[in-house]
Amino acid sequence: MTNEEIKSIKALMKREVVLAMGCTEPVAVALTVAKARETFGQMPEKVEVLLSKNIFKNAMGVGIPGTGMIGLPIAIAMGLVAGKSERGLEVLDLRSDEIQAAKQWLDANQSAISIALKDTSEKLYVECICRSGDAYSKAVVAQQHTRFVHIEKDGEVILHKALTANSIITQVNAPTLNARKVYDFATQTPLEELEFILETIPYNVEAALEGMKGYGLSTGKILMRSAGCDIVHNVIAKTVAAADARMDGCTKPVYSNSGSGNQGITCTLAIYEYASRKNIEQEKMTRALIMSHLFSIYIKQGIGRLSALCGIVNASIGVAAGICYLQDGSFEQICFAIKNMINTLAGMACDGAKPSCSLKITTGLYSAFVTSELALNNKVVEHTDGLSENDIDRSIANIGRLGHDGMNETDDVILDIMTHKQL
Repeated sequence: MTNEEIKSIKALMKREVVLAMGCTEPVAVALTVAKARETFGQMPEKVEVLLSKNIFKNAMGVGIPGTGMIGLPIAIAMGLVAGKSERGLEVLDLRSDEIQAAKQWLDANQSAISIALKDTSEKLYVECICRSGDAYSKAVVAQQHTRFVHIEKDGEVILHKALTANSIITQVNAPTLNARKVYDFATQTPLEELEFILETIPYNVEAALEGMKGYGLSTGKILMRSAGCDIVHNVIAKTVAAADARMDGCTKPVYSNSGSGNQGITCTLAIYEYASRKNIEQEKMTRALIMSHLFSIYIKQGIGRLSALCGIVNASIGVAAGICYLQDGSFEQICFAIKNMINTLAGMACDGAKPSCSLKITTGLYSAFVTSELALNNKVVEHTDGLSENDIDRSIANIGRLGHDGMNETDDVILDIMTHKQL
């Protein structure tokens, strides 16, 4: 690979693999609210929040860090009372007194908040309007969780960016990926250029240790009780424990991937825990971590930032590639593992961010180990089956098309079910 290609892919990874506090959809809401309030210059009398279906779906049932509460109102209050927009995905990393102040404001001002769906084709869209009398400010985040596309105050436009067809691919100097390029970057790039990915380990491990105390469904904690000496069982238990904690409002930040903490947890911890238990040398583990994260990013480019297709699909495909590589799999065998995974998890629906996401991660990871084992024995789903084609990149494009285009009605039905439950 050329130095320019290495530089470009590394920059892409550093944009997509970043630290985040809490589930990234309510984080995006809090971030937008914080920016609107900063632009307004004072506490408003009214706060209007307009959301795309996918943001609404992923923010309504997830734990908000440090609050013991779920959902949008407390996230909005935290962004309004104490959020700082320059903190990006860490906007909800607040002190206990700031969280308490947000709770008190919410108790006294429930009626000041209005939340509604935005009529938009964008899957990631957050708009906040702060009002007092005739004065107002507006902030809009779209396409990426921290990408402000519009800011205005009292009719004066401060910032406006056009929405793009694909916000990942069309970033300035963003590389066009394919399977061979991902593999070559992970296996041929000088090690010192890749060691940044090791920064993800301590944060995500700490979240896993916290999760073992028992959060949400306690999936990781319960699985660990029966893990014994089984390496795969141990790896999966440790990985999903971090998701247990994160989805239930744990205050530990994690490294995310493509705007998702759970995807970042999955791509890092499954590889790290497996390599540690198999005593695999650090260089090979580092390259496997890069492969896991970068394949997830590549696949996510086709699916889109938010989708009716669960994010564990792309993340666990990345893990399957990394696990196959850790066991000395060839490029061809890694492609076999990816094809096997595509035909295993195609259609796994996202029904919102919530504690039971840990169960989907469990399913994805078990599938990753099974499909990589098949691949290492040169077994692959035939090109005549399902979404598979002979060409690996066309197969990946097919899962992207399914997630981006084929499941739009699924999104509508899921949201309708979630908002009309008999509780």
